[in-house]
Amino acid sequence: MMANRTWRKRNQLPHCYHEGYLEKSTPDDDETSQKLWACLCGNSLFFFNEKRDTDYIEKLDLTGFVSVKNISSDHFSKAARFSLQLKSGTTNFTASNSESRELWKAFIQSIAQLSVPPSLTLLPGQIHMLNEVIEQEEERLKNLQSPSAGQNTSVHADMPACYYPISRLEASLLLEREAARGNMLLRPSRDGASYAITTRQELDRALYKHYRVTPRPEGGFVIDVNNPVHCDSLHDVITHLVEQTNGVLVPLIIEGSYERNFSFIASDAESGERTEKPLPNPQRALRQDVRTMSSQKLEPTLTEEERVYMNDDLIVMQQKKPDLPTPPPRPKKEETPKKILMPPLPAPRRASYIAPSSASPASAELNTSPDCPKQLPSAAISELKLKLNLRPVIQK
Repeated sequence: MMANRTWRKRNQLPHCYHEGYLEKSTPDDDETSQKLWACLCGNSLFFFNEKRDTDYIEKLDLTGFVSVKNISSDHFSKAARFSLQLKSGTTNFTASNSESRELWKAFIQSIAQLSVPPSLTLLPGQIHMLNEVIEQEEERLKNLQSPSAGQNTSVHADMPACYYPISRLEASLLLEREAARGNMLLRPSRDGASYAITTRQELDRALYKHYRVTPRPEGGFVIDVNNPVHCDSLHDVITHLVEQTNGVLVPLIIEGSYERNFSFIASDAESGERTEKPLPNPQRALRQDVRTMSSQKLEPTLTEEERVYMNDDLIVMQQKKPDLPTPPPRPKKEETPKKILMPPLPAPRRASYIAPSSASPASAELNTSPDCPKQLPSAAISELKLKLNLRPVIQK
């Protein structure tokens, strides 16, 4: 069953230090629990029905912090349980696991006591994160106690969303112009040491009323009326006025919604009627450009100055290197001359001689003897002599 919502907006809450789902129950009715989205904003726990809800349904102030400790349970599904004890009462919680439970305990105790709990076993990164959260909370409390510094930009981030650094006249004109958005705002007072609430309501005419909000020396704020109302922060001042008037007073928050699609007004080509037309989805063209850029290798172009600096660095690095002895040159191997390959010579051809048939057997036998050198036959010699006119010498 959904819980009833109040009129408090999430953007009016202080900075959120830690958030997540928790099952909330009371010691009297421990069996009935409600799963809510919890946010540790400032020094208070705010609970929402769902993560995306803008209105919180319950608040636990940690100013009355007493202790936070584990709850032993034999049931496996309720192994990550812990209890938060405040001066106003005790509340039981069930986290998703034991690690989430330890983080919730560490954040709650650190914000309530403004110091990292030494009894918890935490990692170095978690301890560093808690120290940063404590510094932010100390700065937030310091800014709330010095309203004159609330006009600085750094302090505006922790102010309610309905805070505007304007004068009384400007506040009246703003509420008149934005009557559909809200009828109450917070502004700095004229003396610079306090704040003021300006409201606008319709009766027979527009009625504007202004209420002073003064900081207390011991911390917190008080609404200066016949029955003073004490609040821990300026957020609580706005919340008190909203809840006590049952939502009649609505904080003025100028935060317009944004369109989800592009559109433009153009005339129709045929009828000439001016209508609103949607723009085509530009994601396709963007994706195509991204693909084109990814397919191309983009190499950075170095300027002349960058080249000089890179060259100087290279020279300095070379000068810093120690001079190492140069190794002796390696002996060169003697290269053997390559043999020139010549084509093979043909084998000498042997001349064969056939003796004539008219030769005498003796001469034929002489010629065919392998041991005797080759000789011309006698008939051939005589014929040559006749041709040369040589006459044989007759021996006496």
